[in-house]
Amino acid sequence: MARPELPVDDLEGPVCGISAEEFRNITLYLNKGDNLQDDYRRARIMGFGNKVTVSPGAVIRIGDNDIGEGSHIGLNCYLNGDVRVGKHVLIGPMCSLPAGNHKFDPEKDYFAARDQSLSIIIGDGSWLASGVTVTNGVTIGKCNLICANTVVTHDTPDYAIMAGTPAKQIGRIDPETGEYIWEKK
Repeated sequence: MARPELPVDDLEGPVCGISAEEFRNITLYLNKGDNLQDDYRRARIMGFGNKVTVSPGAVIRIGDNDIGEGSHIGLNCYLNGDVRVGKHVLIGPMCSLPAGNHKFDPEKDYFAARDQSLSIIIGDGSWLASGVTVTNGVTIGKCNLICANTVVTHDTPDYAIMAGTPAKQIGRIDPETGEYIWEKK
């Protein structure tokens, strides 16, 4: 069943503390403004410079200078806590990098306390394809290819190709030629 059309003009008064027109423009920008100029502008508004780009829907709650020059954060990504992204890193859409953890409390019989956060570090030149999750305390090596929907739970070497849940090395990248070299079964 189709949703009934509700014209913006029918929204009177402030919406989320801003005018209906401002709300409309922000909504359009967040959902349709996925181009290089808007991605640069979005990154600057969020406090990132150095040719960093941020696609719509990304939630980035990390330090102001923790994304290296020329890196890109894709659509609807989530970066939270002590996350450091190297230079010229590509983070594809729907990636999750939560540098935090919860600790089970046996007295309460549930996960009650926040455990100490460990850093997530993404090495220079790496590419995290769509849907990648990197867990608390992991360092991704330099120039890694992390395949789509991979869950990385341990550190990776430089020039690795990683895939699966949990991630396993399935190949490597030749740093001299850029060729992918696949692991033999």
